[in-house]
Amino acid sequence: MNRYVTALLLFLIFLTIYYCGSFDRIPFADCTGFVLTVEQGDYITTATATSHFLYINTAILFKDIFSLSGIEANRALVIISAALSVVVVYFSIFTLNANKFTSFVAAVIFGFSFSFWRNAEIIEVYTFNCLWIALFIFCMIKSFYSENKFYIVLCGLFFGVSMWVHIQNVLMIPGFLTFIYYMRFQKKQAITSLVLFAFIFSGLFILNYSQGLPLNSPYSSDQGEWLADSFKKNSIQYITDFIKSIFYLVYNFTFFIFFGIVGIFTLYKESKKMFFVFLVCSFFVYGFSTFYAVSDNYVFFLPFNIIFAIAIGYGFTYRENLFKKTSFTCAFIPVFYILSFCVVGKTAKGKAFDDFKSYKGGIAYYLLPWMNNNKGIIEFVIDKKTAPEPIHWMKASVDEYVKLMKSKGFTESEIKKF
Repeated sequence: MNRYVTALLLFLIFLTIYYCGSFDRIPFADCTGFVLTVEQGDYITTATATSHFLYINTAILFKDIFSLSGIEANRALVIISAALSVVVVYFSIFTLNANKFTSFVAAVIFGFSFSFWRNAEIIEVYTFNCLWIALFIFCMIKSFYSENKFYIVLCGLFFGVSMWVHIQNVLMIPGFLTFIYYMRFQKKQAITSLVLFAFIFSGLFILNYSQGLPLNSPYSSDQGEWLADSFKKNSIQYITDFIKSIFYLVYNFTFFIFFGIVGIFTLYKESKKMFFVFLVCSFFVYGFSTFYAVSDNYVFFLPFNIIFAIAIGYGFTYRENLFKKTSFTCAFIPVFYILSFCVVGKTAKGKAFDDFKSYKGGIAYYLLPWMNNNKGIIEFVIDKKTAPEPIHWMKASVDEYVKLMKSKGFTESEIKKF
């Protein structure tokens, strides 16, 4: 089968999976804020750490072009971005001299990885961000393997654009600079790439400053002191964070982690330059994500997970016999999530956690990636239910959203179904 036909098949498979598993009601967390902004339809003109300039404005563009609601515009952008990200991961692995089948399996493993799959089922910025990071990584790989040096320039373009999606991507700047250093002998393309990135990235600061915001506004927020709190933990908390990060890795990739480790060491032997580029990119992302003082820090590992999924595909080609014996198990990754849910749900701690988090779906919310038939935040707030933990920032967005939808003629009973 032609690799482009395989890529199209991958896209359609995961587009269908993500659509079928997508939320029925607006989920908890930051989802209502995204829906509210898109439903209002006013393009945002500043790019702060939490405004996600390019994501929001693209969703509004979807809404305007296709006459969608704020919910459906966000859903479409999230799902399409997710399915395209899987395809880009497939082509990245294929570029590393893998065959179509190993590339396909590794892409499926990434598409089924919990953190990515979950974010494909809710309203969040992260699959859209993954698409731009995946394109950036794909172009870096092509720069090492292709005679077409224009991929070097595209690296600067895609990486620069990614900054307008999520400012967390600054953590990959050291990796990008390492890449430019190794490409220094392609002087024209390397300089163009670096200048292009600097121009696009600096646009964030110019845009905000022109509207009276301080120069640090692209990477600051008035919604919390999460970064400062990350440096206030004790040693036990840091150790716990690291152990939790290993758990996230295992839950995302199961025993396929073995192939990822093989791929990492093999890449070091075969292409040290590319190895060090990915090492530097991964190091800062993984470190930040591990110790960042937020409850949902698992989402910040996603750029690292893209690189690790590519390493898994690379490892497949060097453990071909073992790969042939185990490749079929990628289709059973969803079963792993179901079994984990069933096992944890029978433990005392699992039952206690399920009860504590029951207001938003219990342990199913945390262990199953799909979100269809989920509990919704809108109904929760309208019915004046209470949660055992603070969710005031969610309620504030819901109150605004309910008010907006009532002004558009929707009844309260209709809004509760959103």
